[in-house]
Amino acid sequence: MEKRPIAYQVYSARDEAQADLNSVLSSLKAMGYDGVEFAGFYDYSASQIKAMLDEHGLVAISSHVPFVQIEADMFGVIAYHQAIGCKHIAIPYLDEATRPGSAGFAKTLATIHTFARLMKEAGLTLLYHNHDFEFITLSDQYALDFIYDAVPADLLKSEIDVCWVKFSGVDPADYIRKYAGRCPVVHLKDYIGEKGDVLPYALIGLDENEKKDLKCFEFKPVGYGCQDIESILIAGIESGAEWFVVEQDMSTDCTPLEAAKKSIDTLIKLGLK
Repeated sequence: MEKRPIAYQVYSARDEAQADLNSVLSSLKAMGYDGVEFAGFYDYSASQIKAMLDEHGLVAISSHVPFVQIEADMFGVIAYHQAIGCKHIAIPYLDEATRPGSAGFAKTLATIHTFARLMKEAGLTLLYHNHDFEFITLSDQYALDFIYDAVPADLLKSEIDVCWVKFSGVDPADYIRKYAGRCPVVHLKDYIGEKGDVLPYALIGLDENEKKDLKCFEFKPVGYGCQDIESILIAGIESGAEWFVVEQDMSTDCTPLEAAKKSIDTLIKLGLK
């Protein structure tokens, strides 16, 4: 297998990062991670984040920025990420009022176009990170495909989250290949369970009113769930993936950092690095 660098979505260890981000970065480097993906910066300035990354020899390969923050301050978001050397910014999640099929979706697409053009001018790349709701049918195709058709490939790249692809009943390796040449970053996420009446978003606090049922769905370290990780890696490499990102929204059997070690050990055994 061709080698690829591996990053870790710091959100997976958000409580630990909130308490001591520098220690988390140190631990990740010691495990063998090459970079990190952020989802917030814990009130640190760009210079402080850059200093910590440099200290531990890590790269900020991408960052999840809330859509409302992008709408409110496009230039500020771009400037911060330029300062920390982060090449990719991802739209991480759309709420019901802005997602495909909603009345606000046309405005969402317009905002994506505007921000993507500004990012391109700044030498950065915009990604779209999917959940399962983008696999509803919209204009006779998946809503996620509709988004990628509506925004040119030179403006918007994919960050395919393989958990939500498989959770939707679609083969992750096949879907990655569908966007060959447009998938610089692939999210590796494993789980057990299947789609049912309980929404797994409740597990990570996106909807606190939803019932949390760990018996129906549970996030797992990479290689410890239902995913065919090797086929996903091969598809990603063949399709031009530059980075693979480990993400585990919630860890129940061990601490998040222990789970991070299990995940990267799986990837090392498979020959990714």
